[in-house]
Amino acid sequence: MKNLTHIARRALKLPAHNSSSSAAVVNLRCYCANAPPSSPAPNSKLFVAGLSWSVDEKSLKDAFSSFGEVTEVKIIYDKDSGRSRGFGFVHFSKEDNAESAKHAMDGRALLGRPLRISFALERVRGEPVVVPRITNNGDFSSRKT
Repeated sequence: MKNLTHIARRALKLPAHNSSSSAAVVNLRCYCANAPPSSPAPNSKLFVAGLSWSVDEKSLKDAFSSFGEVTEVKIIYDKDSGRSRGFGFVHFSKEDNAESAKHAMDGRALLGRPLRISFALERVRGEPVVVPRITNNGDFSSRKT
């Protein structure tokens, strides 16, 4: 906990014995404690980044089908240009198949580009996203839109 206090003071550039610094650090501790985990939990849906523009759903499915039954493949395209945005999703029928595909394919090249693979996060709809902001006096406030 002492290291977190030191890191927070350095990040906020607050003096070590300022009375307002401890309030800012307490708020930072609360914010950090509620932060999402750095690595999403394993599930059957993979996020695949680093896709070449020439990759289509069929070639992506073929690349991952050797690890188990692929139930869905979706590449995300730009609305205006119609070109791939360079990432997509691969759904497996079983979680362990997705995990083995992630470990085997992460960093491997597909059509000349190295893939970056992680477990996909579930999309949260309808929830407002609150981003804390540090004010001049070191207190946190919510960003108003």
